[in-house]
Amino acid sequence: MRIAISKFHNAVHAFKRTIGGLGLLSGLAVASLATLPNLASAQTLASLPSVASTISTTGAARPISAWVTFCETYAAECAVTISEPAAISLTPGIWNTIVSVNRRVNKSIRAVTDMEQLGMADRWDLAESGAGDCEDFQLLKRKLLAEAGLPRRAMRMTVVIDEKGEGHAVLTLITDRGDLILDNKTNSVLPWRQTGYTFIKRESQNAMAWVSLGRAASPVTTANR
Repeated sequence: MRIAISKFHNAVHAFKRTIGGLGLLSGLAVASLATLPNLASAQTLASLPSVASTISTTGAARPISAWVTFCETYAAECAVTISEPAAISLTPGIWNTIVSVNRRVNKSIRAVTDMEQLGMADRWDLAESGAGDCEDFQLLKRKLLAEAGLPRRAMRMTVVIDEKGEGHAVLTLITDRGDLILDNKTNSVLPWRQTGYTFIKRESQNAMAWVSLGRAASPVTTANR
């Protein structure tokens, strides 16, 4: 099941070189991601609801402590560039890129808690070891999608309460088709209302800060698999 993460990085970088280092990838260019080995069949853009649904924010929220430490080490991964688009304009090509990256990262990273791997309650990183828990999956997905040209400002780390009643991290993509969720628990990219999760807070689009989603009290960590 495990594919070396370095191979995945190399495949993404090789693909970017073949299209001449364009910014936001064109639909035709992104569609060629299908030539990468072992990709599962993609969801279709037409499968998304026709009426977009977005999550309302309700003011400032306290960041997860492990996120603060992560940003001290990976400052570029937390930076917010106001000049970037606040939403992703979905095309069939960009949609295929999102689905492909979600599937490939889910397949390539071994799910393990920080306590099992590092002996600590919660640490955020980019799964450099090839293993990690929920937030590590999503941070790597965002890094790869940003390298493919999608605006980081429209991809926000988000804290939810999952089906077990535990803190969990997902990646919210803010798009012109609504807020979509990338999750290591499923290969499907789902509209937020279809996840069954309670949404607590997410990174701000306007600063290195967090905003409340007004749903419930926040967990202290996002440390499950």
